[in-house]
Amino acid sequence: MLEVLLLVIGFALLIKGADVFVNASVGIAKKLKIPTVIIGLTVVAMGTSAPEAVISITASVQGANALAISNVVGSNIFNLLFIIGLCATIKAQNFNVRQIAKDFWVSIIGAIMLISLKIIGVTHIPRWGSLILLLSFIVYLIILIRQAMRSQGDEENIEKETKKSKPFPLTILFAILGCGLIIVGGHLVVESATELAKAIGVTERIIGLTVVAIGTSLPELVTSLVAFKKGENEFALGNIIGSNIFNIMFVLGVAGLISPLEFESALMIDTAFLILGSLIALAFIYTKKRLARREGLMMVLIYLAYMTFIIVQ
Repeated sequence: MLEVLLLVIGFALLIKGADVFVNASVGIAKKLKIPTVIIGLTVVAMGTSAPEAVISITASVQGANALAISNVVGSNIFNLLFIIGLCATIKAQNFNVRQIAKDFWVSIIGAIMLISLKIIGVTHIPRWGSLILLLSFIVYLIILIRQAMRSQGDEENIEKETKKSKPFPLTILFAILGCGLIIVGGHLVVESATELAKAIGVTERIIGLTVVAIGTSLPELVTSLVAFKKGENEFALGNIIGSNIFNIMFVLGVAGLISPLEFESALMIDTAFLILGSLIALAFIYTKKRLARREGLMMVLIYLAYMTFIIVQ
């Protein structure tokens, strides 16, 4: 029972910390007059992925490599199929395909790179492979920022919102506080999830793909539901896809540099399913430039079916 209580406390700290960190980071970005598009695709995406980052990196430091990888893969599957599917099930969503297609393909390529590095490394992802993932993310981020800077963003809106925001030193303090809550929460989740897995006799992979993955994806779920409700469809989807790219390339890149990531064969199937799910979602969006309710429901059911499969297998 103690492990369950610590797991719940850890998730609560992660979620609240991510919320505080994202709000403060957006405030800092606006104070520095960074265009809104960059804020959405970088600051918010990375901020909502902070729980996954802390948990996977902490797990890598402690040698729980299966948890590090399964947390990322499981979170990405949840983000892609369940969150997007749920939003579309609640209300059909229209998308500007040109704005999201490139980033969608980058996330798919990231998953393919992960499988390729596993095949090359046989039992693990070598440190040089993790470095490739990290460098790929840096290149992607540079290209993204350069493209965004060329477009004329919402400078006037940024200036108006900046005037209404909190004092800059207080915003920085909130960012540090949010980061601290995320770190403490991440430590509690890794420790309690590992002990819980041992206690109930399941693998770190199962715990990582289910409980930990869903728990760390709650910030993306809340952010996307709010954004979709406001009609910010591209922003919401960009946040999810940006988070998925960040998780695979940056989080696993850093975690793998700290400790070479052992890659279970079963995780190959999970990663392949992530690629398949990405192609299904992309096909749905490409067909009519929208996600109908029945397509969203289909995505949610596919996710639930797969989770049932990995638990009962």
